[in-house]
Amino acid sequence: MEPSTTPFKIILGSSSVARRKILAEMGYEFTVLTADIDEKGIRKEKPEELVVALAEAKADAIVSKLLTANNQEKGAEPTILLAADTVVVYEGVIREKPSSKEEAWEFIKGYSGGQAATVSSVFVTNLKTGFRKGEWDRVEIYFHEIPDEVIEKLIEEGTVLYVAGGLIIEHPLIVPYVKQVVGTTDSVMGLPKSVTEKLLKEALQQ
Repeated sequence: MEPSTTPFKIILGSSSVARRKILAEMGYEFTVLTADIDEKGIRKEKPEELVVALAEAKADAIVSKLLTANNQEKGAEPTILLAADTVVVYEGVIREKPSSKEEAWEFIKGYSGGQAATVSSVFVTNLKTGFRKGEWDRVEIYFHEIPDEVIEKLIEEGTVLYVAGGLIIEHPLIVPYVKQVVGTTDSVMGLPKSVTEKLLKEALQQ
């Protein structure tokens, strides 16, 4: 499909490199807009509710940014805003980005020989029709024992410090220690393709 024939525009409301990569893999052209929200100010008991609430808050913040810029031309093709959020759940506890190297170490050490889950949300807003909807996807991940020196290398390399739960399953250092993934890698990376496609369809059917 030629990107120019897409009868709608997509704005990805995320600065995540992984999410950009996944959306591009899906064949979409898009622009990126981000909004800073106070994630700690939003609390929910259930991870599924939390990620949807966080993605919705991101969407709201970007929408108000756009409204101030006032650039949704009337009669133009619809613009779909995609917001997303991911948390890791470990032994029933919600984990966001590690606050320090020590916490990242603790997180990864816990996954060693154990399991964790990721819960990712997608929240779409059709800026032309006002349609808004969010859904979530959960993936279970099982790990072999992860040697301490591998954890050290991961922390030194640094990417794990910027992701929910310090959890990366596609990292070359971690790949050999991933025992089983019940779900899809794109969902773990922060943008479940199937949920994204489904919500985009619904947003455009309005």
